[in-house]
Amino acid sequence: MPTINMEDYLEKIYLLIEEKGYARATDVASSLDVLPSSVSKMMRKLDKNGLVSYERYRGFTLTTKGRSIAKDIANKHRTLEKLFHILEIPSINIYQEIEGIEHHIGKETAFCLGSLVQFLEENPNIKNSYIKYREELVR
Repeated sequence: MPTINMEDYLEKIYLLIEEKGYARATDVASSLDVLPSSVSKMMRKLDKNGLVSYERYRGFTLTTKGRSIAKDIANKHRTLEKLFHILEIPSINIYQEIEGIEHHIGKETAFCLGSLVQFLEENPNIKNSYIKYREELVR
């Protein structure tokens, strides 16, 4: 089972590959705001765990296992981001909160949250009723 830090790297590699078609150490370092040496160290760990493979001059690729984990984390992140947006949660600390939560919810919970997001998107009147209810609680 990968650590939270390993999951962060896998997610970032996945997103970079999705966006650019590749992920190099410098891209990962820049995206995570870490030193390239930290990326190299983590890549060795991920490689040892069978989650990434390194291709000279091409960067890192995710193994099937690594891609599956990374995709799950990225999907949890997107679901939480949508939910927070739908619920109009102030965006001051959303990124940090999502990063903290995404690693601690299982597939079943992620599925339930995803279905809630879909339900609220398809039923804006219910979403609006909730927002109004919440605003009344604050008064």
